[in-house]
Amino acid sequence: MKLLMIGDVVGSCGCRFLARKLPALKREHCIDITVVNGENSADGNGISRESAQSLFQAGADIITTGNHAFQRRNELDLFENESILRPANYADACPGHGYTIYDMGSTQAAVINLQGVLMMEPLDNPFDTIDRILAEIDTPNIFVDFHAEATSEKRALGHYLTGRVTALIGTHTHVPTADACILGGHTGYLTDVGMVGVEQSVLGVSTQIAIDKLRLHIPVRFEEAEGDCWLCGVVLEYDKRCGKCTKIESLFVR
Repeated sequence: MKLLMIGDVVGSCGCRFLARKLPALKREHCIDITVVNGENSADGNGISRESAQSLFQAGADIITTGNHAFQRRNELDLFENESILRPANYADACPGHGYTIYDMGSTQAAVINLQGVLMMEPLDNPFDTIDRILAEIDTPNIFVDFHAEATSEKRALGHYLTGRVTALIGTHTHVPTADACILGGHTGYLTDVGMVGVEQSVLGVSTQIAIDKLRLHIPVRFEEAEGDCWLCGVVLEYDKRCGKCTKIESLFVR
C-alpha cells in the first residue's frame, strides 16, 4: 500500500496549487492514503473552516497541524473532526485528537501528530507521549507527522521509533531535506518534507517582509508571497501485514 504525505500548505495560494496538482499525483502513484499538514493553510497562518474544506476537497484524507493549530480561537470546533489532528502532546484539556485510525475495510492505518519541544512551546515530552499512544494502537501501520524545529530532535525520535512505526516524517521548517531513508529496514524517515507554497519566498512569506523582520527587528505583519508555487511530498510504500516501510520517495512538483 502507499501513503502520500504533503508538507505544510501555505495560504490560499498553496491551497489552490494543491487542488490543481494533488488529484493527478494520487492517480500517478496509486495512493491509498493522503495526509496533508494544514497548520498554515489559512492566510496569515493557522487553519480555518475554509482552508480545511479546501484541503479535503483537493484529496486529503487526514489533516495534521502543529504549533499554529489553535491560532484561530473562534474556529477550534474544527478539531471535533477526527480527521483533523492537533499534536498529541498538547494538554488533554485542549480540543481535538492527537491521532486517528484510518479504516480502509481490509486494513487500518494510524496517523499520529506530534510536536517537538526544542526551540518550541514546552509541551509534554514527545518521546513519552508516543510511548503511551503506541500502547493503545492495535495496527502495525503507524505513521507519525513530527512537527519540530530541531533536526536533532527529529532524528533522535526517528531512531527511537525504529521498528515500532511504519514511518516518521518531519514537518514545520518548510525546507525539504535530502535524507529520506528506511531506518533499521523497517521505518521510513525524512527530517522535513517541505511545503506547498510560493517557492521564491521565505518559507512561503513575502520575501521583503521577512527581510525587514530579520534585518531591522521591527514589528511586521507576515503576508503570503506571490509567484509560482511548488509542492513537496513523500510517498511511502508499506506492507500492510506487518507495517514495514519498503520504499520511500520524495516528490517535488512545480
